[in-house]
Amino acid sequence: MNSHLRALARSSVVHVLFAFVAMGGWALFANRLHPMPRPLVAGIVQGALSAALTLCLKSTIDALSLRFRGTARLWMPPLLACLASTSILVAIHAATGTPEILKTIAVPLMVSTSYAVAYNYSISRGGT
Repeated sequence: MNSHLRALARSSVVHVLFAFVAMGGWALFANRLHPMPRPLVAGIVQGALSAALTLCLKSTIDALSLRFRGTARLWMPPLLACLASTSILVAIHAATGTPEILKTIAVPLMVSTSYAVAYNYSISRGGT
């Protein structure tokens, strides 16, 4: 059983599905006071965006961390990833009519930026 849990924890599919359900659920909650189908649309949009960004975040940090040296290598990759994610999230939520854009993207951005910082630090320790 333990090896099955480890395999699930390493699975990209599990990470993507978790991002879809968790962050889509958050968006649904953040927009709950608005009439349907707006909360549902916000949840589906955020879930899909979180799933896609989850797939891309690791490879983006990997690529960006190779482009910087010194202390910039510690903070530039997560900063650029966060700015790109913010731009994408705001633009798509605005285009799809999400009522509570800031509330909707706050938690997904905190989670993804925290991951980006931690992951970038873990791969940059030896190269600064």
